[in-house]
Amino acid sequence: MLLAAADVPTMLVMIILSSLVTAGGMAVVGWGRQDDGVRLWALGLLLNAVTHLLFALRGRIPDLLSVVVGNAVLVGVYLSMLAAVLQFQGRALPRRLTLALPLLMAGCMALLLGSYSARVVVAGLLLCALNLWLLGSLLVRWRTVGGRGAWLVVGALGFQTLVLLLRVALVGVSPLAGSELLQSSAVQTMTFMTTFAVVLVASMGFVFMARDRADAGNRRMAAVDSLTGVANRRAVIAALDRDVARSIRTREPIAAMMVDIDHFKTVNDRYGHPVGDQVLCSVVNVLRERVRSQDLVGRYGGEEFLVVLPDTTVKGAYLLALQLCEAVEASSFIHEGHEIPITVSIGVFGGTLQPGDHWDMLISAADRALYEAKNRGRNRVEVGEVLRRPASQAAAASGPETQPGLF
Repeated sequence: MLLAAADVPTMLVMIILSSLVTAGGMAVVGWGRQDDGVRLWALGLLLNAVTHLLFALRGRIPDLLSVVVGNAVLVGVYLSMLAAVLQFQGRALPRRLTLALPLLMAGCMALLLGSYSARVVVAGLLLCALNLWLLGSLLVRWRTVGGRGAWLVVGALGFQTLVLLLRVALVGVSPLAGSELLQSSAVQTMTFMTTFAVVLVASMGFVFMARDRADAGNRRMAAVDSLTGVANRRAVIAALDRDVARSIRTREPIAAMMVDIDHFKTVNDRYGHPVGDQVLCSVVNVLRERVRSQDLVGRYGGEEFLVVLPDTTVKGAYLLALQLCEAVEASSFIHEGHEIPITVSIGVFGGTLQPGDHWDMLISAADRALYEAKNRGRNRVEVGEVLRRPASQAAAASGPETQPGLF
């Protein structure tokens, strides 16, 4: 009874206003952003306002505008939202469909001008197909777009699809269930109240999707060195701190390497900083290709890199460091037809840690070993054999078996 008492023109005004307001908010959110689909979604909301304005004027303007054009624009609403989702995923909507489907809807509506019930069935089925396409696009790539926002979009559009199918079934079985668009009935109230809710919920969900992606991008930028693509100083130290705590808890060994590009200043001075940047990236590629998936390469600063090797003995780290030295020296870096020789010096420290040990102790030990490698001629590996602890901690951890060593 409550549904049947709802006034259709009032509901149409609610849809128009909510679409305009939401579109304005999304336009502000999407200002200056090209690839997250927010502006396309806002366009769909504007088209939705136009569609329901044409519907609200049914009987006051020619049916060519209210019925034919109105339903064609309604297809444009769904296509805009589908295009927004595809753009969010890095895909594009086939351009032919953006013209063909509205024309198909317009042609069907023109042929069925004399039968409101037939128009409801045909339009409902086409809109359901578009909704299912949109839902399928989201679900197929759920791993990349899944989240709270995606759940809102899927839930809202899924519910709208069910309502459209129910409307088609009710009108198909009993044409009197929808004899006129502006006539108040349970079917019309159900349809337009659903539309009003979907405008708000699905749009909110899409904004959340865009925001979650932006947040993830910001977190990635905060943790990744923009030049080399490996972890930046803060991220690699955080990883080392976490792995040190785990190593102490589990009594498993851990190792760290400090890797420094030899004579890097000479490369910059002779060839320029752009070439120096390419050398950095080339060395990083060599390092990343030869470490395990659980290991982490990070840029510690300048031409110096920190490699964290959890669950690794000092012997294993030493052998890996030798391989890295050889691989970097064997890799050829060509600039303007001339090969630039590149080598690295590596300081290694590893072993079983004691309660109270910290990540900075490992870095300090590996850094001292790196300094020794440079003093001994570069392009070599040296191992730090002493972890400098406070006197009280060293006394508590006395015994030769507790001190990390080479072999």
